[in-house]
Amino acid sequence: MAKPTYQELMDAGVHFGHMKRKWNPKMQPNIFMERKGIHIIDLNRTDTELDRAAKALKQIAASGKKILFVATKKQARDIVSKAALSVGMPFVVDRWLGGMMTNFSTIRKSVKKMQTIDTMLADTSLTSVTKKEKLTLTRERNKLERVLGGIANLNRLPGAIFIVDIGHEHIALAEATKLGMRTFGMVDTNSDPNIVDYAIPANDDASKSISIIINYMVEAIQDGLKEGAKAKQANNKAAVDKAAAKQA
Repeated sequence: MAKPTYQELMDAGVHFGHMKRKWNPKMQPNIFMERKGIHIIDLNRTDTELDRAAKALKQIAASGKKILFVATKKQARDIVSKAALSVGMPFVVDRWLGGMMTNFSTIRKSVKKMQTIDTMLADTSLTSVTKKEKLTLTRERNKLERVLGGIANLNRLPGAIFIVDIGHEHIALAEATKLGMRTFGMVDTNSDPNIVDYAIPANDDASKSISIIINYMVEAIQDGLKEGAKAKQANNKAAVDKAAAKQA
C-alpha cells in the first residue's frame, strides 16, 4: 500500500483550502498559511491523518464490517462509486435520503421493491403487464437504482462511513453519529474537524484531490479485506484440524 508522497499531494492540489472569509476557526491547527486570501492546508497534518484513517479502515475491513462511502458532489460521484465498487463497499453518490441509516428498515423495503421490479421486467412470460406499465416500471426502477443502487447489497448497517465534504453531507454525518458509527471524512478549511472521528485535512472540491485521498483509503480497505480472508481461512483450517484430531 503506497501512501501518496508530499509532492503527489501537492500536485493533486490537496493543500488548497477555501477563501479566508469562509474558514472555520476550528481548522486553525490544520492550516499552514494564507496566500492571496486563500488558506493553505498543512500537508504534514494531512499526511498524519491519512495514516491514522488508513489503519482504522484497514482494521474495520479486516473485521468483515462494511464501510459506506458518501459523496453526492458532482466532481466526486464517479471517483467514489468506482472506488467503492472495486472493494465491494456500499456507496451513496446521487443524493442522501433522510433516514437512510436511521430508518434503515424502510430503505430496505425500497431496495426490495427495486429488486421485485427487476424480477418482473426480466420475466418474459409475463403477459399481464402492458408496454405502458413496463415503461412506468422501468422509470421507477431507474429512479430507485440512481438513489439506492449503491446500497442494494447492504443488508445491515455499516460499521463506518467515509464522507467527502462533511459540510455538504451533514445529514449523513448526523445519522452516522447518532447510530454510533465510526466516521471518516475529507475536511476542508470551511468545516469543523472535531465532528468526525477521523478528519483528513484536504481540498474536498477538486477531483484530483478527492481521487488521491479516496484511492489511498481504498487500498487500505483492500489490504484489510485480504487480511480478513487470510484470518478466516486460518480459522477454518484450525477448526478442520481440531475436528480431525478428535476423530483420530
